[in-house]
Amino acid sequence: MKKIILLIVLFAININVQAQERYQIKHLTQVNSENSDFGVSYYEENQVIFASSKKNKNRKNKVWKKNNQPFLELYKGFIALDGEIVNDSLFSNNINTIYHESNAAFANDFNTIYFTRNNYTHDEFVKDSTGLNRIKMYTSVRVKDGEWTDPEEMPFNNDNYSVGHPTINKEENKLYFISDMPGSMGETDIYYVTINDDGTYGLPINAGATINTMSKEMFPFISDSGVLYFATDGRAGFGGLDIFESKSSNNGTSFSEPQNLGGLINSPKDDFSFVINEEKHNGYFSSNRDGGLGDDDIYYFEETCLQLAKGVVTDKKSGALLPRAVVTLFKDGEKVSSVIADQNGAYSFTVNCESNYKVVGSKEGYKGDEKTFLTTLLSNLGIDLPLVLEDESIVSVGNKDMIKIDPIYFDLDKSFIRPDAVMELDKVVDVMNRYPGMIVQLGSHTDSRNTDAYNQALSNRRAASTLNYITSKGIDRTRIFGQGYGKTQLVNKCSAGVVCTEEEHQLNRRTEFVIIRYE
Repeated sequence: MKKIILLIVLFAININVQAQERYQIKHLTQVNSENSDFGVSYYEENQVIFASSKKNKNRKNKVWKKNNQPFLELYKGFIALDGEIVNDSLFSNNINTIYHESNAAFANDFNTIYFTRNNYTHDEFVKDSTGLNRIKMYTSVRVKDGEWTDPEEMPFNNDNYSVGHPTINKEENKLYFISDMPGSMGETDIYYVTINDDGTYGLPINAGATINTMSKEMFPFISDSGVLYFATDGRAGFGGLDIFESKSSNNGTSFSEPQNLGGLINSPKDDFSFVINEEKHNGYFSSNRDGGLGDDDIYYFEETCLQLAKGVVTDKKSGALLPRAVVTLFKDGEKVSSVIADQNGAYSFTVNCESNYKVVGSKEGYKGDEKTFLTTLLSNLGIDLPLVLEDESIVSVGNKDMIKIDPIYFDLDKSFIRPDAVMELDKVVDVMNRYPGMIVQLGSHTDSRNTDAYNQALSNRRAASTLNYITSKGIDRTRIFGQGYGKTQLVNKCSAGVVCTEEEHQLNRRTEFVIIRYE
């Protein structure tokens, strides 16, 4: 038993240390009140919506008997550079009522809202069969004058159970929420419905035992990358509601084993309503932990668990650095960013912890290279990812490296450079310019016709002619030398006395460029 307790303690310490590396948090001073403030959701550029029971001189401040605070209203605020929420005001008179409103979610264009409210529709306060007023989920559409239409109930609401806390995925085809409807595993479970192309909704589906427990699951938020964040008191944690994360897959219907966000985000009390802007690596959550201004308070966090993916791009054959190679970063298969390697062939990307990435290197004339990697939870690690590109103008033939060009052919008994050969020889010049230390041996070959002595002399003249052309283009004479092989290295059957076509004989009249040294 002592060993089990020790393991539990060590686990708690471990996730606490990881969280300290992953997040920095700040209690907001300008938006929180002595009453309950919680449930941030993103709204338009640099704006948020949140719920508050703060006293407001423009409202009747009808009091909820359970905590003797005014009923919750939805407020709008602006995000300051330091994460503070400032200049808040009531969101909409057509959304807010004399009872609770909270936990808003918006479509991508911010013209459709989903939110939670007491079962209060058309000024009618409805109770279930036990005399309890449940919460329901409503939706509204913003019209031309900026006001919102009269909210409508979601079709899966019911007077006898609660539905609320909506969040919608980036693709806008899944709406997640909580409910204690019949068939729930615990006190409240996370469910989802499919949003059809025509705007209708599928039947509620329980998110399953990977997510839900016999206790409470509440306040879901699905990030743009498909990570589901939620609060629960049904898993081992730090006390009260703890915030967990789970990666979704299969179009948002399957989930990985939830992971506790650790001991800075979570506390011995209730921690919930986590939202994150994954591009900016910051967000908000709510908590009633000690040290706040009153009841539930809003906290700002910055994700500091970042790592550095870095490397050098080099040439496979020579090991030379490849400046100006393009390196592209992918996350979960989607392009994130591209950089150009510097003069030392170096590149780097700042990446998130616990994420799947791939870097791909490319450069004109080279075969690309790529590396996949999975980041960990340890902040500030440097991940070395060298990329090695293979020059497509160099090929290996047997145990030789050769400059890849189309064959250079000569007319019968001739050694002058044909126009079609000029284009190929210019490729040799280009490769040697790209590799200033490269030394090349060119070999000139003839076909089998005529005598050995004649063919040897002819191949020597062809080698000299080729050599003269390349050095005339600025290549130092010490970097290239030539040799004639006559008819000693035929590439086909066309030896002396064998009947062949002119095309077959021409295959033997060639010049090859073997790389002796790269440096």
